[in-house]
Amino acid sequence: MEFHGDRYFKDDGAIVGGIAMFHGMPVTVIGQEKGRTTKENIRRNFGMPSPEGYRKALRLMKQAESFGRPVICFVDTPGAFCGLEAEERGQGEAIARNLFEMSSLKVPVLSIVIGEGGSGGALAMAVADEVWMMENAIYSILSPEGFASILWKDSKKAPEAAEVMKITAKDLAERGLIERVIPEGRDGKAFNLDALPESAAYMDNAMKEFFKAVDGLTGEELADRRYKRFRCM
Repeated sequence: MEFHGDRYFKDDGAIVGGIAMFHGMPVTVIGQEKGRTTKENIRRNFGMPSPEGYRKALRLMKQAESFGRPVICFVDTPGAFCGLEAEERGQGEAIARNLFEMSSLKVPVLSIVIGEGGSGGALAMAVADEVWMMENAIYSILSPEGFASILWKDSKKAPEAAEVMKITAKDLAERGLIERVIPEGRDGKAFNLDALPESAAYMDNAMKEFFKAVDGLTGEELADRRYKRFRCM
């Protein structure tokens, strides 16, 4: 079952979400969607959510909390939409609200970066008990081009910026910022579970382990552990 709309303004195609079953257990799944064709890219705003997208995601999370369902987030965005209309509708507040509310959710929360994890646009769906990354994904405070433009006034120095920023799954795992790196099988060219059965099987088993590890924890214990995870970083 997929949910639409944020109850304030309109739906946002960059955020999709609903209820699914994981080995007989109902879970709430929320994802950032970029699209694959030009038409889809435009409808999904190239995976850059607007305030209403984050409010839709939060509505799903709070509903999950009400019914005791775990939350699984799939992150894939270059960043939140930075257009004037997004700022007019409260983009910063929407992201901040998600950070605040996710930190205290009393159900298990798992976030997986499957492609790009850019800036607050990604973090607004990644205040989780554990954060995982696909082997070839990136997770950063902003794009390497933006970083290079700020630091060296030259966006062409993006490769040097990426090296300094340590944005790869391997870099972040070594620094303890994520809990798990998901191997992408033989080609690792795109996140496609049909083409990457090894990744699908690995993720399935890893999720079973995650849910087993958090089983039995109270809502207060989950929220406290999540708070300490980010407080100690």
